[in-house]
Amino acid sequence: MESENSVQAAQNGEKREVTARTKKGLGIGDVLLIGILLAAGAVLKFFVGSVINFGMKPNFIIAMYCLIILLIKPRFFEAVIIGLLAGAICQFFPGQPYINFVSELAGAIAMCLLIKLPLEKIKLPVKTLVCTFLSTLVSGFTFIGVMYLMYYTGANIKPTPLAIFMAIIFGTALINAVIVQILYIPLKLALKK
Repeated sequence: MESENSVQAAQNGEKREVTARTKKGLGIGDVLLIGILLAAGAVLKFFVGSVINFGMKPNFIIAMYCLIILLIKPRFFEAVIIGLLAGAICQFFPGQPYINFVSELAGAIAMCLLIKLPLEKIKLPVKTLVCTFLSTLVSGFTFIGVMYLMYYTGANIKPTPLAIFMAIIFGTALINAVIVQILYIPLKLALKK
């Protein structure tokens, strides 16, 4: 029916209107990508974290959700869901329970907002580095803030000394920025995003 109307409109010299459909929600490919990359982050956290452990292990799940958000550019509430999923995965690892729900949520929201900044005008591939580095810092500082808040309100937790936290957070932010930078372009090309 629509093609008949288009043919008639073309024969009568009328203009044809083409409307573009916008993507609503995450596709199956996006959901699979989220699952695969979060699982890869969990594997990295487990194996590398068993080698590097100063009272707090580096969290490579952050690098993976930053990469996910860069690749699929989710809407705000989808980034919230990605952050909560990352926080849920972190619950399977030893550490302070439930704090990662808040810290990974904050990191995912930060990444979602940071990728909207117009950093493409800078010649170097700075956007992935800067956004991942800052999102990791947001997640790490949120983790510290919540943990110390719980400690000072009487929760039965033993916080790691602040100097060790700072070294881990900045080190993890740097490592995450490099990991995401290395993986972003090949994955973007492979996924045709």
